[in-house]
Order: sequence, then C-alpha cells, then structure tokens
Amino acid sequence: MNDSQDLSKIRDFSDLEDIRASIDELDEKILDMINQRLFLAKRVGELKKDRGDTVMDNARESMVINRLVTMNNGPLTDKMVEHFFSEIIAASREIQKPQEVGYLGPEATFTHIAAMNHFGSSVSFKPQASIRDVFMEVEKGACQYGVVPVENSIEGAVNYTLDLFYESDLKICAEIYQSVSHDLLSKTGNLEDIQVIYSHPHAFAQCRKWLRKHLPGCTLKECSSTATAAKTASENPRSAAISSHEAAHIYKLNVVATRIEDISRNITRFLVIGNEEVRKTGRDKTSIMFVTAHIPGALYRILQPVAAAGLNMVKLESRPARHEKWSYVFFADFEGHMQDVTIRTTVEEMKNICLFLKWLGSYPRARSGF
Repeated sequence: MNDSQDLSKIRDFSDLEDIRASIDELDEKILDMINQRLFLAKRVGELKKDRGDTVMDNARESMVINRLVTMNNGPLTDKMVEHFFSEIIAASREIQKPQEVGYLGPEATFTHIAAMNHFGSSVSFKPQASIRDVFMEVEKGACQYGVVPVENSIEGAVNYTLDLFYESDLKICAEIYQSVSHDLLSKTGNLEDIQVIYSHPHAFAQCRKWLRKHLPGCTLKECSSTATAAKTASENPRSAAISSHEAAHIYKLNVVATRIEDISRNITRFLVIGNEEVRKTGRDKTSIMFVTAHIPGALYRILQPVAAAGLNMVKLESRPARHEKWSYVFFADFEGHMQDVTIRTTVEEMKNICLFLKWLGSYPRARSGF
C-alpha cells in the first residue's frame, strides 16, 4: 500500500491476506517514524541541556496533543489520540533524561492511575505514604514532579492538599481529570464467598446502595486507600475490596462486579506539582490563594477587580486559616495565564487589597473532566 492510497481504496480490500500485508507494511512505517521522532527528541534534549532548560515542557506537550486532537478525523477517538501520543511523548522525555514522579501511593490508587495517564508508562513512579511526602520529595529534588488529588466531583475539595500550598513554594504545572469507577474484587471472583469488604471510606460512601442491595450482611473494614484494600483482600479468599480495575491486575484479583458506584459521573481532579513555571499555551488556567481582612465586605472588595476585568473564575474555595482563628484562606482558579496582561493586572490589584496573596501557578487546562 503506497502513501497515496486513501480510505475508499482500503474499504475495497476483500482478501484477508492482502489486508494483513498492508497492516504489516503500515506497522513498519509507524515504527520507523516513531524511532525518527525519538532521535529528534534526543537532539532536543541535548539542546535543552546546553541552555539549562528542563526536560518536561508541559506547555509544549499540551499544545502538541491539542493540535493532534483538532486534526483527528477518526475512527481514532480523541481520548485514544491523547493516550497514544502521551506515551510517545513520555518515551521522548525518557530518552532525553529519565524522569521520576512521586504520587500518593501505593500502586493502583487513582492518583497512580492519573499519573500514568498524564506522564505515560515510561517514567519511574515513586509511591509516597502521604500527600505531604509527595510535596517533600519534589521540594528536595528526589522527584521532578508530584501528583496529588485536589478535589472530587462528589466529595469536594481535598483540604490537606490545599493547606500544603500555603507553606510550599512548589508551582502547579498541570491538572488531570480522572474518572473514578469502583469495581468489587476478590480472589475467587464469587459473590457468595465474600464475608468482609475492604475499602477507603469515600469508596464505601460512593457504593452504599449497591452494597446494601447485594451484600447487606458483610462486614465493612476501612483502609487508607482502595489500593491497600485490594492488597489486603488478596491475602484472604473470604474477603473482597472495592478498588480500581487496574488493582485487579496488580494484586491478581478477579472482578466480581464492575462500576458499582451509586453515581456514575464521579471525577477527581489531580494537580501536577513541580519547581517550574509553565509558559503560556493560549488555553490556560491560573490558580491563586489569598487571605482577606476579617471585616464585612472584604471578599466582595477583593473580587471586584475580577468582575471588572471580565475574567472567568472557575473555582472559589475557602479554608480556615491555621495561623489565625476565624480567618479564612481562599483558593481561586481563573481562565488565562499570568503572562496575560489582564490576569497579571487583576492579580496585582487584588494583592493590594488582600492581607496575603500567593500565585500557585499557570498551566494548561485539561481537555476533559467536566
């Protein structure tokens, strides 16, 4: 099959061996082109090293994938385009310099899955016992990046992550939206064998109706994560775990039932944290945190510049301030980048009114999640 052969001619193929021969020929071309791309990526890495630039360029990677998704005419889905090219980009990064990414572990947590979806499987992933440990590993340079959960569409904000930004100088480099689906896993794969179920409290809460209907007499035991639950269930044939589908493969469990959550559209937002400032892509988000004076109308005054500038605020979250009773820290996300004059001017105006304001980062907006 030559390069000029279009889809209409492919559809005319009726001989199975001819089709397979054409597939083999295409596979060879794809392999050759991927290797050519990796050679170019290696050269990019050499030039970056000479200039002192970081290996990972979140802005560039986001623009590459967005461009390819825009060009996609199918039958490949946009999500598949993102997945395939994320893996190729990950391999390109690895050939430039091996990367280490910290995440809230253990293996097969939804944070781990989100990290693999974002960075690809070529990088080295280092599980951490807590969100604070993820921050610390990145701060001391043991990991180039970290992945932490920040909010869930059902449970709300992950407050501990928000609190850590107050004391850390790390920047948000990217965001990831990960669909959360729960499966019931066990060694035997039989519902009637289950006497005890392990999982995280949030997972139990999200699967309450299903459990009440199908396993009303089972004992529920809480674990620190759904991945820990899967590991625990792998040691007891009379138990089961509510965990991810990926956990079944890692801990050698069978799937008893799939998608047992009560609400199907459950999405968690994760943040990629690092030491770099990400350049503008044209499709960005800016995050800040600020503290207001404890007086009537303080928040209204601080948000006036946002309204006057016509900025689209996509998130506003409050947390009690640790340093002072009955004072609050606010977290806000805007569409746009700090390099935009409007964003920069607005944030400066807000800073003059606030008791405290900190820029947490500007980064590419995730393509999906809403």
